[in-house]
Amino acid sequence: MHTGTAKSLYTSLEGSREQYLDRARQASKLTLPYIMPDAGFGASSRLDTPFQGVGARGVNNLASKLLLALLPPNAPFFRLNVDTYGLQQEGAPEEVISQVEQALQKVEEATMDEISRETYRTGLHEALKHLIVTGNSLVYLPDSGGMRVFHLDRYVVQRDSMGNVIYIATKESMSYAALDDNMKAVVDVDAKDPMAEVDLYTAVCRKENKWHVFQDINGNPVEGSEGNYPIDQNPFIPLRFSRIDGEDYGRGYVEEYLGDLQSLESLTRAIVEGSAAAAKVLFLVNPNGTTRARTLAESPNGTITQGNAADVSVLQLNKFNDFRVAQETIAAIKDRLGHSFLLTSGVVRNAERVTAEEIRMLSMELESSLGGLYSLLSTELQLPLVNRLLASLTKKKKLPKLPKDIATPVIITGVEALGRGNDLQKLDLFLAGAAQVVGPEAVSQYVNVGEYFNRRATALGIKTAALIKSQQELQMEMQMAQQAQQEQMLAKMGPAAIKAVSDNTIEEQRNQQQQPASASGLLYPSIRCDL
Repeated sequence: MHTGTAKSLYTSLEGSREQYLDRARQASKLTLPYIMPDAGFGASSRLDTPFQGVGARGVNNLASKLLLALLPPNAPFFRLNVDTYGLQQEGAPEEVISQVEQALQKVEEATMDEISRETYRTGLHEALKHLIVTGNSLVYLPDSGGMRVFHLDRYVVQRDSMGNVIYIATKESMSYAALDDNMKAVVDVDAKDPMAEVDLYTAVCRKENKWHVFQDINGNPVEGSEGNYPIDQNPFIPLRFSRIDGEDYGRGYVEEYLGDLQSLESLTRAIVEGSAAAAKVLFLVNPNGTTRARTLAESPNGTITQGNAADVSVLQLNKFNDFRVAQETIAAIKDRLGHSFLLTSGVVRNAERVTAEEIRMLSMELESSLGGLYSLLSTELQLPLVNRLLASLTKKKKLPKLPKDIATPVIITGVEALGRGNDLQKLDLFLAGAAQVVGPEAVSQYVNVGEYFNRRATALGIKTAALIKSQQELQMEMQMAQQAQQEQMLAKMGPAAIKAVSDNTIEEQRNQQQQPASASGLLYPSIRCDL
């Protein structure tokens, strides 16, 4: 564990980040210049605008689709799975298990309400744009106040050989007026100007199964800033767009297409500047002729003047063939970039509510285009986000404390959604094909309807607790229906028939008592079906 100050940790890891910053700034200049400006950029500085807008449009489009797939607006992206087997081993009845599942569903709804209320989607959208351009982003989730995103030039990180985070250090420039009392106490006297800027350093160090957090200002420790977090509840979540073995930082998606973007930028600039030159028209007057240039310039339209038409000529830039070649090359590059950034995709409709099937199709397209991005983001973003939110809401007493050995969060978007969608598709194709071959009657005879309902609900992400009737409930309803039918028949037959049936029933009971019971003679064998 680091034994120095937060500032010393930040300074020691700052050098290994420079090469990633250089590539990030290069990618930002061709897409969104404000994502990662040059060093020394301030409020009075001016950003250079690229000549082409394909890069900016591609980054914004891809970030929006990733946000829609990772955090669907009308559906949860995680589920709290219940250890049903463990509860059954402890002797918990089915009713208790059903009540536990219903309670966990309320926890999921409360967590999603917290995400919508605290505008986590806005912060995550900013983080995704940084991931696409720079390949890195640091998300900070405080106990209250939503989400904050640290840019690559404001934090450093160090990982072990397996890619696990060991150290995180951040640097924030804050005014003296924004500091709390403990922070103001360690600021130098000369810097106690309300408008003065001070650097606040925060260090997050991993030791055993805990995260240790402390802060200092210019090497002076801040009293009361020390704290510990469980290993799965770190408020600082470093994200990577791509994982490269042996590297502490990731690579951006824009870096993979930097050649096309640079070519498009050069050609577009040449076309713009050449078109401006070609649009300029100059009239040349023979200095030895009879036509005077001043007379030509001052004469209004339609004026009759003296002169020789041979003395006047028009100068134009004849580069139309060269422009056509450049435009054809630009069109080819735009087509490649459009497919890479999913600009030509029309999977999702422009509607207020997007269906689950559209989300699944979007996830499939993103997964096929971006490789294993979902696997990385589910491990480094979604699951830590859920764990942190559950811990924060529990601390604020908005949620009950959940035992870890009973309920565990599981991500149900991305690759998981793809798997469930494929299972549903295969299940429906199987039943449809079987019905065509052997007929619907044979399908209803051989297929377990209850199991089909369970598998279909699982594929759609629907909980079946108290929704699908168990085998015991079906048998009870059948017995009650038979009993009601018998009572109606007896009511129609009259008192004499009722007495006869009663006598027969008593006689049958006597015969059964005299004979030993046989297991094979049971009308309804014991059947257990766990939903």
